[in-house]
Amino acid sequence: MNGFEYNLLTLFADGGPMMYALLLCSLVALGVTIAKAWTLWVAHRDTQRILDEVRELSEAGRFREAIRLTSETPGPAAAILLAGLRRIEKGRVHENEIEQAINTAGTIELGFLERGLVILATVANVAPLMGFLGTVAGMIMAFASIEEMGNVDPSAVAAGIKVALLTTATGLLIAIPVNVAYNFFVTRVDKLIMDMEQGTQQLLNLVWDMEQDGRLEVIDSRVPVSAGGGMRGPVDEVSPTASPPAPDLDSDSDVHPSDAGE
Repeated sequence: MNGFEYNLLTLFADGGPMMYALLLCSLVALGVTIAKAWTLWVAHRDTQRILDEVRELSEAGRFREAIRLTSETPGPAAAILLAGLRRIEKGRVHENEIEQAINTAGTIELGFLERGLVILATVANVAPLMGFLGTVAGMIMAFASIEEMGNVDPSAVAAGIKVALLTTATGLLIAIPVNVAYNFFVTRVDKLIMDMEQGTQQLLNLVWDMEQDGRLEVIDSRVPVSAGGGMRGPVDEVSPTASPPAPDLDSDSDVHPSDAGE
C-alpha cells in the first residue's frame, strides 16, 4: 500500500459513518453513468443509419423490406419507424392514424431513453446535502468534546473541524461530475429525439406524397388501391348478373298495384 492509498483510506475513515453513504452514492452513480453512456452511444450510432436506410427503401416502395429491417434492428428509432410502417402495411395511411402510432411509440421510447437520469439527478442533489449533514454532525461532536475537556487546545479543535469538513468535500466531489454527466445525457437525449422527429416526419411526408400521386403500393393484399391512387377499405364487387334493386314501395308513385294488369 503506497502513501496515496493510505491517505485516502485514512481520510475515508476520518470522515465518519456518512462516508459509507457517500461511497454508496458514488458507486450507484458510476454504474448508471456507464450503462447510460453505452445505451445512448448505441442509440445514436444506429439512429442515423436506420433513418437513412428506411428512407431509401420507402422511396423505392420497398416497405416490406423496411419493416423487416426495423423489426430486426434494436433501438428507439427503429421501434418508432416500425410503428408507422405497420400502419402502412395494413393500408391505413390516414394522417392521424400514422401520427398517433408514431407518437405512442415515441412516448414509450422516450421513457427508455430517459431511464436512469432520475437516479443521476437524485445523487447530484443528495450527495452535497449528505456531506453537509456529515459536517454538521462532526461539528456537533467536536464542540461536545470541547465542552467536556474544558481547557481546549486550538490545534485539537482545528483537527476536529478538518475531519468534519471531509464529508462536505466528498459530497461535492461526487455531485459535480454526476451533475455534468446528467446534463450531458439530457443533451444527448434531446438530440436523439430531434433526429427521430425529423426522420419520422420525412417518412410521413414521403408516404403522403406517394399516396396522393398513386405511387403507394399495397402491402396488405386485402386492401385495394382506390381509383384516385389513395387507399381505402375493401370494396364489395358487384356481379354482372346481380338482380336490380327492388322498387321503393314507400315512394310517391301514381301506379296502383291493381293497374299492373292493365
